[in-house]
Amino acid sequence: MKFWKKLSAACLAAALALSLAACGGRPEASEPPAESKVPEGSQAVESAAPAAGPVRIATKPMTEQYILGEMLGLLAEDAGYEAQITKGIGGGTSNIQPAMEKGEFDLYPEYTSSGWVMVLGHEAGSVEDSGILAQLQKEYQERFGMTWVGLYGFNNTYTVAVRGEIADKYGLKTTSDLAAVAGELTFGGNPDYLERADGFPAVCDTYGLEFGKVVDIDIGLKYQALAAGDIDVTNAYTTDAQLANPNNKVVALEDDKHLQVNYFCSTVVRQDALEKFPGLEDALMKLDGALSDGEMAELNYKVEVEGLDEKDVARDFLTGKGLLNG
Repeated sequence: MKFWKKLSAACLAAALALSLAACGGRPEASEPPAESKVPEGSQAVESAAPAAGPVRIATKPMTEQYILGEMLGLLAEDAGYEAQITKGIGGGTSNIQPAMEKGEFDLYPEYTSSGWVMVLGHEAGSVEDSGILAQLQKEYQERFGMTWVGLYGFNNTYTVAVRGEIADKYGLKTTSDLAAVAGELTFGGNPDYLERADGFPAVCDTYGLEFGKVVDIDIGLKYQALAAGDIDVTNAYTTDAQLANPNNKVVALEDDKHLQVNYFCSTVVRQDALEKFPGLEDALMKLDGALSDGEMAELNYKVEVEGLDEKDVARDFLTGKGLLNG
C-alpha cells in the first residue's frame, strides 16, 4: 500500500458513482497522485476512420492523464487509425478496468502499482521494479486478454519537496540529508497526511526526522506556502506541475531508502485491439522511455498553470522527440 495519500481538491465524490473507499479523491489501494483538472466531458480525436473503426482510449480525471491520452491518440492517428478519447472517467482504475474487460475501451494509460494492487490484488511492493512489467503482462494476459506496452519512463510517486534556497543552503539531495537539519526547518502538510501512520510518521521513522515545527496546511496551498517561506518542507509528487515552475524553485529529494512504492506509467491494451489494429503496438511503443519525471512535470505545468491545450502540448512534445511521422 502507498504510504502517502493525496487529497484531491474536488474530492471527486460526485464522480465516484461506484463508491470507492477513498478520502479526498484517492482510493485506499492507490491511484497515483497528480493535480486534477475536472473535464467538461468526453472529447474525441477526429481523423479519417478506416474500416477497423476508432481506437477507443480512456483516461483518468487528472491533467497528466489527459496529456497522455492525447499522446496515445496522436500516435494511433499517426499509425493510420481514428482515435476516440474519453477523458476523466470518475473512479479511475476502478471504473476503467471493468469497462476494458467489457470491451468498451481498447486502451488507457495506467500505473504499475495501481495495476498490481488494485486490479490484481497483490501487496504493494511485493515484486521488484525490474520484474513488475513482465509480471503484469503475464497476469493481465492470462486473466483479461490484455497486456502492458512499454514504460513511458517517468515515475509518478511520492516525494519530499524542499524550498530551493533551503536545499542549496544545506546541500540537500536525498531525504536522508534532511535528518541533520530538520530541527531547523518547518514541515507543512495536510492533516490527513500528517496523521496517517503510513504518511508523515512513516517518513520520520524511516529517515530519523525531527522537524523544528510541523504545521497543518491545505494541500492546494503547499507550493504557495513554500514560495512565501511559511514552510520549508512538504509532501509532494514527482510529476507535480509546480516542480517545473521556473519562478518557484522547489527540489524533490531522492527517496534513498526506497520507502515509497513506485508508479511507473505504461499503456494497458486489449490483445484483440492489437490484432484489430495492425501496427498499433509499434506506435504505442514509441512512448517507451520517452518521458522523464521532469518532462512530465513540465507538461503538466504547461497545461495546469500556463493554460495551454493538452492536445497541443502532447503534439509539441511528440513532434519535438521525433515520434510522429507526419
